[in-house]
Amino acid sequence: MLKNKIPLLFLFLLPIQLVIAQKPQKLNSVEIYNQIQKLNFLGSVLYIAAHPDDENTGLISYLSNQTKARTGYLSLTRGDGGQNLIGSELRELLGVIRTQELIEARKIDGGEQFFTRANDFGFSKNAEETLQIWDKEKILSDIVWTIRKFQPDVIINRFDHRTSGNTHGHHSASAILSEESFHVVNDSTVFPNQLKHVSTWQPKRQFFNPSWWFYGSKEKLEAANKNSFTQFQIGVYYPNIGKSNQEISALSRSSHKSQGFGSTGSRGEETEYLELINGTSLKDKSNIFEGIDTTWNRVKGGKTIGELLTSILLNYDFSNPSASIPNLIQVYSLIQNLDENHWKIIKTEELKKIITSCTGLYLEAATQKQEITPGSTVSIKIEAINRSNIPMQLISVTSIPDQQKTIKNSALNNNIAEKFSTDINIPESTDYTQPYWLKVKGSEGLYTVEDQRNIGIPDIIREIKVIFNININGTTIPFERTVVNKFNDNVDGEMFNYLDIVPEVTTQILDNVILFENKAKKSIAVKVISGKDDVKGNLKLELPENWEVSPESIPFNLDKKGMEQIVYFEVSPPSKSEEIIAKSVAFIDNKKFDREQIILNYDHISKQQVLFPAEAKFIKLDLKITDERIGYIMGAGDNVPESLRQMGYKVNLIHPNEISQRKLAPFDVIITGIRAFNTIDLLATKKEILFDFAKEGKTLIVQYNTPDALKTANIAPYPMKISRNRITDEKAAVQFLAPQHPVLNYPNKITSKDFEGWKQEQGLYYPNEFDTAFTPILSSKDKGENPNNGALLVAPYGKGYYIYTGLSLFRELPEGVPGAFRLLSNLISLNSSTSGIETTNP
Repeated sequence: MLKNKIPLLFLFLLPIQLVIAQKPQKLNSVEIYNQIQKLNFLGSVLYIAAHPDDENTGLISYLSNQTKARTGYLSLTRGDGGQNLIGSELRELLGVIRTQELIEARKIDGGEQFFTRANDFGFSKNAEETLQIWDKEKILSDIVWTIRKFQPDVIINRFDHRTSGNTHGHHSASAILSEESFHVVNDSTVFPNQLKHVSTWQPKRQFFNPSWWFYGSKEKLEAANKNSFTQFQIGVYYPNIGKSNQEISALSRSSHKSQGFGSTGSRGEETEYLELINGTSLKDKSNIFEGIDTTWNRVKGGKTIGELLTSILLNYDFSNPSASIPNLIQVYSLIQNLDENHWKIIKTEELKKIITSCTGLYLEAATQKQEITPGSTVSIKIEAINRSNIPMQLISVTSIPDQQKTIKNSALNNNIAEKFSTDINIPESTDYTQPYWLKVKGSEGLYTVEDQRNIGIPDIIREIKVIFNININGTTIPFERTVVNKFNDNVDGEMFNYLDIVPEVTTQILDNVILFENKAKKSIAVKVISGKDDVKGNLKLELPENWEVSPESIPFNLDKKGMEQIVYFEVSPPSKSEEIIAKSVAFIDNKKFDREQIILNYDHISKQQVLFPAEAKFIKLDLKITDERIGYIMGAGDNVPESLRQMGYKVNLIHPNEISQRKLAPFDVIITGIRAFNTIDLLATKKEILFDFAKEGKTLIVQYNTPDALKTANIAPYPMKISRNRITDEKAAVQFLAPQHPVLNYPNKITSKDFEGWKQEQGLYYPNEFDTAFTPILSSKDKGENPNNGALLVAPYGKGYYIYTGLSLFRELPEGVPGAFRLLSNLISLNSSTSGIETTNP
């Protein structure tokens, strides 16, 4: 039998196609070979930046797949403050989506993912503001914690710690904190409580990773003096998969679907630059590991392991990977005999994956249920199959967390499946499945994580597992598998979800924000959903004493898991304006359930359960509206239409294909959703129909768009240039430039009070150049800057009006900010307020 004695170029660690996240990975022989190569390399790099999508996927892929280093990405935030191009989720829910997108990206480029507790509170113009809101010491402690756990030889910063104010404040802050951590991570007096779980560590070097956009253009980068930079070619080609490193990088970057970061792979040479900012200098500018022992010799007693792995690689049989098993088992035993240390744990887990792949050992613990409740019992189907001639025996199976051991002592003969069922008892104390960083309410800039050991873990922590104890060639090895829900889809075939622990019952007030314009009572719909069979109890709506609710409680009886019941409470507000938080609570045998279940289910990430307090904002509001009929054209996705319905308007969603003079004729106002002119190709040809709609005596309201990737140069009937200007301080004082203008006076008198309580920011992507036909209505500024006057522009056009606004109404309305409702009502009512007033024709 022929054996390939020549090491092949590295194939990246995991399969290149995106698959359902829970599907077990089944590696081919080339992939196995390259995992053995990685097993024989003991060097590590930690890349640090601020957000999901900040990372240099090309460099991460190169270091992981070509250099074969253990490569991590520490994103200080989970991207909660961004916009969402695939749905209407914002804030914490968007952070959950973007977390999963990063996890999928790392599966493609071969890296590992980490986070701090930093909450992405939105755009910040300087690092000083960022560090104050985040709580600098706590985020610094998280970075130090990650470094002490990961023990990188090299740290690479995406951003420059010397340029605060030249980029997003989060960006600069990530570099400042990373640079500071380099000097304190080896100091036992710094964050000493961490040393219960980790030891101090000192990275050898720290780099800044400049790119052409730091210089302003690729041409400027080419012209810059780069003699002091470390530089190397990352444009390598992997012939075994027929893809370049850049193509792998593009696939990884395309995982960021909620941000619209789909990328096209490139080929050919590509130079990456690193500037040394801390640590020992390099003689060989292309080797960031210079002077660092990346062999097994760095571990006491590891020399024999390295020699044996080198022999395994030289004699690897691509047609029969299981031929390496005797030596791999010997390597496993040698690693277990090492003193407890960092690399022992890491390499043990790597090796177990290699052993299962070499033998085709498939281990599965699956259930037909996707959700179960604490205190219940779930039946698990166990499958173990050895698809090689290597002698094996299934010694036992242990379930977690109930620690029940099933003794088997069954031979696992080649291609003969061992299948049986067992029950797992779920303790009453088992936590519900949810993102651990959302379990306890955090602050504006910081998530609360009560267990130090959990800080940095990227994903939901799942407790229901099975340990397979397998004897291979005389050595017993424990293999851990998370219990999954496995099912067949008639279109997609075999599918997997994780098993979620859910409450016995969840509730939901169907509207997140409910407006009360007068003393009249409103009927409030509350949904109750069962998490198991045969659930009976009572539902209550908890309100302050000055709010009247009837009845006091409503019984519910749900026979089957997943059943829903909607009940209605009558609520009367107080006479004065007031904002409150209403809570829906279910009681079962005096046990209180006050959680709302939110499911995030997108094809490109694993299904996620989020449990929030079952709350809604009730607002007794001085709000007047007129009777306009509204058509809404969705853009990137927002919840503005629902807010309009709460205000009392009738709203119809208009698909871009439907935009025509006839379709728009019944409406008085057309509103385009956020980034509509960025995301809808058809608006390039349909915009004149929208302009004519205004020209004929109606109102067209266009919400914010970014200056990049506009589908058409002209998104207004008059010249207007969108900039990147924004007001990030939601508390910034607002000046009225046109105090007598109808949009500030009819039907609601707008005052400075209407800009109190705004969330995250006032607005974004304001026009900085606009025709004299526009009347700027508002002006505000961030600290130390000149006023921005482009937040709200109104222009008469024909018999009607064109309005452009960069105000963040898409954030404020779902948050229940009263002034946002009042101002939007005035924009909608503009034609009513000016009836009989002559406007300027174009």
